Amino acid sequence: MKRVTYKDLVADITPQIKEYYPWDIEEKLDRNDDMLFLDVRENQEYDTMCIEDSLHVPRGILETAVEWDHEETEPELVEARDREIIVVCRSGSRSVFAVYTLMQMGYNNVSSLKTGLRGWNEYDLPLVDMEGNSIDPELGDKYFANKLLDYQRKPVA
Repeated sequence: MKRVTYKDLVADITPQIKEYYPWDIEEKLDRNDDMLFLDVRENQEYDTMCIEDSLHVPRGILETAVEWDHEETEPELVEARDREIIVVCRSGSRSVFAVYTLMQMGYNNVSSLKTGLRGWNEYDLPLVDMEGNSIDPELGDKYFANKLLDYQRKPVA
């Protein structure tokens, strides 16, 4: 049996979902003031910088956050099954999985931000910190830069 990688999984799911580039979202924002940004990054990532007024639900608790009667239930998200939702993460991969899951759970108008917040920042769209202060795009560039450490790299044979 062939070993499946994370990249393989993303590639298999991506054709089944909608994705938009940051510039597409900027245009959509001009037409839709009821759009919900759902940020599925981990707590420390979200706390560092995010899209203003985005809803934060880490990917690890998404399935219970979208249903009533769970400690993780997020009422705004439970009631958003027909609302336009743009799912965001750092690079646009975790959001692919989140969109796929949401579609399976009955969400009708959900899509992923292709390139993630890294691309959002590169396109100079606004990000804020925990206090709502604007983040300088250069700071965003440094934060979103790849920080892969040597011991995390595949060994050379």
